[in-house]
Amino acid sequence: MSQLKDAVLSATSQGSKAFIPYIMAGDGGLEKLKPIILKLQQLGVTAIEIGIPFTDPVADGPTIERAGERALANGTTLRKVIETLTGFADELTVPLVAMTYLNPILAYGVEQFAADAKAAGIRGLIIPDMPLEESAIVHPALSKERISLVQLVSLTSTPERMERLTKASEGFIYAVTVNGITGARSSFANELQEHFKRIQSYTDTPVLAGFGISTPDHVKDFGSFCSGVIVGSKIVESIVNEDWATIEDLIGASKVTPVK
Repeated sequence: MSQLKDAVLSATSQGSKAFIPYIMAGDGGLEKLKPIILKLQQLGVTAIEIGIPFTDPVADGPTIERAGERALANGTTLRKVIETLTGFADELTVPLVAMTYLNPILAYGVEQFAADAKAAGIRGLIIPDMPLEESAIVHPALSKERISLVQLVSLTSTPERMERLTKASEGFIYAVTVNGITGARSSFANELQEHFKRIQSYTDTPVLAGFGISTPDHVKDFGSFCSGVIVGSKIVESIVNEDWATIEDLIGASKVTPVK
């Protein structure tokens, strides 16, 4: 079993739900990456998704898009992020999930990237612009280093496509909760519960909800019918504002309440 999948299952086996915050590497400078990651780790997250800024992102809402622009202005690159993470990899106790695009990986060199990513503490990878049919470009190198390739499943996926994606996804399944871009939302479609049941019916790999989740109530609501959540825009916004209380409340909503 992969370290990433094991971390998610470990959270759910204790009655809690997995909580994965998304952060943008280099937003505010790469020197902030270590203290932010170690703080999130201390607060009890399941894993941490590390966004790599890219000049032409897909699906990013305004909050994450602006964070990526700030990171790029600071000179952040995939290679620099890997080097920074490697500098404190021995202090990590949770797996990291990198979210990057295919071109930076190809420019880096697939095999070298996989080896360096493993040394940096990366145990999962999300490549939003790479179709499942092209995954053979990176999958052998990732498998060699035991890095899970996570697939995204959208609301518009056909049943046949959904089955293929879920069976191919490693670590966890990233179930997109909205049609559109990332960003905080106030409500979600009522049929989501059935949608998540359908996804889970194809596989025993845990299903996590992502996109638009921004309140403790959202975390609890999705936790009632899936294995956990990924929270992006609200985390990025809160880190910029140094609002750790909001982040603690979000993480706390994923934890089981002790019986008194």
